[in-house]
Formats: sequence, C-alpha cells, structure tokens
Amino acid sequence: MDELSKQQQIVGRTVTRAVLADAVYREIGLSRVEASELVEMFFDTICESLARKENVKLSSFGSFIVRKKASRVGRNPKTGVEVPISERHVMVFKPSNILKARINGIEMEDEAD
Repeated sequence: MDELSKQQQIVGRTVTRAVLADAVYREIGLSRVEASELVEMFFDTICESLARKENVKLSSFGSFIVRKKASRVGRNPKTGVEVPISERHVMVFKPSNILKARINGIEMEDEAD
C-alpha cells in the first residue's frame, strides 16, 4: 500500500489508539495484541512522565510541557463574584517546526529540534 493510500484511509477520521495499533500491526507485522500492547505502553510511558511533572519531547513531532500556574482570583462572568482559583499544573503541547511545516504543506528535512 503506498503512502498516499495510507493517508487517505485516515483523513477525516479521528486517530484513536485502535487506529494507531492497527497501523503498527500493518506496518511492523506484530500481532494485533502485541501492536495494541505496544501502543498502550507508549502512552502509559508518556502519561507517567507527565504525571511526574517531566516534559516529554518527541523529535520532529513536538513537546508536551508541564507548566505550573499560580493561584489567582477569578471572576464568575455571569454574576461577577470573585472566586479563588488554586495553584495547579497544566500540560501544553508545542509542535515542532517540522510538524508545523507539514501541517501547512511545506516540505522540510527532518532535523532534531
């Protein structure tokens, strides 16, 4: 199956864990169970790292960055009542320049970022 056919199969669909596991099954030749376990291990590793407040960088894809947001006073937009918002951690995704270029249809050589 050529690259264009593979991309056309996914276009318009949400890429789920099942879709990723199926792609691993077709491309690498692992059994469906092994492919599913591999995808689960991949996501578990990323989730565990983020839970430890570690940033995760996937070269040529992007970075998942854990940021600390300070406590602040918010306001209920409907009533105007001030509400305290406690300190918390949030995760943000910063796409690599390579991914941004791909999204915009620009060809770039893979480079570490």
